[in-house]
Amino acid sequence: MKKYYPEGCLIDTAENISSIKTPSALQDAMLHGKILEARAIVCDNEHNLIVDLPCMKGFIPRIEGAIGIDTGATRDIALISKVNKPVCFKVLDIVKDENNNPLAILSRRAVQEECFENYLSKLQPGSIINARVTHLEQFGCFVDIGCGVPSLIPIDAISVSRISHPSDRFSVGQDIKVIIKSVDKDRIWLSHKELLGTWEENAALFKTGETVAGIVRSIESYGIFIELTPNLAGLAEPKENVSVGQHASVYIKALIPEKMKVKLIVVDVFDASYTTNKELKYFVNSDRIDHWKYTTENTDKIIETRFTASEQSVISKLTT
Repeated sequence: MKKYYPEGCLIDTAENISSIKTPSALQDAMLHGKILEARAIVCDNEHNLIVDLPCMKGFIPRIEGAIGIDTGATRDIALISKVNKPVCFKVLDIVKDENNNPLAILSRRAVQEECFENYLSKLQPGSIINARVTHLEQFGCFVDIGCGVPSLIPIDAISVSRISHPSDRFSVGQDIKVIIKSVDKDRIWLSHKELLGTWEENAALFKTGETVAGIVRSIESYGIFIELTPNLAGLAEPKENVSVGQHASVYIKALIPEKMKVKLIVVDVFDASYTTNKELKYFVNSDRIDHWKYTTENTDKIIETRFTASEQSVISKLTT
């Protein structure tokens, strides 16, 4: 299957640089239908994109800026927000402008349509693909899943450990993996937590008696939940002057698989100017899974996801 990458992955490659360097190379790219990238430098008052090409001016008409612009399904902010960022495109034509200078007419929409038809529409629930974080909202994380095609990871699908905002887990521009929940004719539904391991896989990273780093994620009347990994949190006894988001050093008092509990003792809790490393540990090495069960065998609680390719659906289950 042909590779379709998130925008920005091609711009600095030798092949891309060569293909946009001269008018003849650009002409050849047009004839062969190559997918190219360059930086959008202006979105004009009609929402056409001006693209910075080394050999001539590049022009993406508004209607060619993205899938859905023509029907109103995609808002024009999707074009405005591309200024000063890489955009992918195909060359539709090379013409002369009003000053008799060469002008490349480009289409980003054509690339996205090809990406969806040849790649994204063929994915099945449980397929694991690469994505790039584009922006973060309170309700979830938007990612580029290929050629600027956007999709959303809802905040509750980012990790098992609860977070107050997607920025607690991701940063814009970060390359991550995502798992397909379902595919319909014009939308891809995503999840992420299933890639971050089960309770047992995460608990195996720690030992009773260790003192380790954590982040305060929730404060309840009965205790403080402290995240050790994105899919593992433990409970410490209540403590005064503790706030959500603070860093902590915690002593691991007990790991109890049958109850899926991690008992912690807070050694110290503090504010810090540094940010934690957001490089994620993925526990899945294949390009597809059919079933993920977070919970241990002997616990009464069941947290699992079954991906059903034939029905283009996903079944998530949480019972106690």
